[in-house]
Amino acid sequence: MRELVEMASTACFVIVSKNDIPIYEAEVGSAPKKEDLAYQHQFILHAALDVVQDLAWTTNAMFLRSVDRFNDLVVSVYVTAGHTRFMLLHDSRSDDGIKSFFQEVHDLYIKIFLNPLYLPGSRITSSHFDTKVRALARKYL
Repeated sequence: MRELVEMASTACFVIVSKNDIPIYEAEVGSAPKKEDLAYQHQFILHAALDVVQDLAWTTNAMFLRSVDRFNDLVVSVYVTAGHTRFMLLHDSRSDDGIKSFFQEVHDLYIKIFLNPLYLPGSRITSSHFDTKVRALARKYL
């Protein structure tokens, strides 16, 4: 009988406003959470912002695929029409799953953005949004 072994995945998801301010962060992988790795993930994503800035102006595509690498981790990015960046640091290889994840999170983000009580560019603190993002990460990543 064949036994399937699921490897722990590393994934850190961040939404960065057009002013380069992180407005939402979540460690969404199945790997054990370690505080020092969370800081490393933030550093890697922050370093990739310059690459994203340059790429965003050279293409009309919203999904920029993998824009940067660090060891076995890859940074994938989705840029909205308002230049908000959805950044995912991951070790998976499923571009279709990542693209679907970004598209569905974009729908959730639009719902938050259209809320008259939400101030654009401020932190997203909705527990409903956080729960939905984590559910989408389990589904697609």
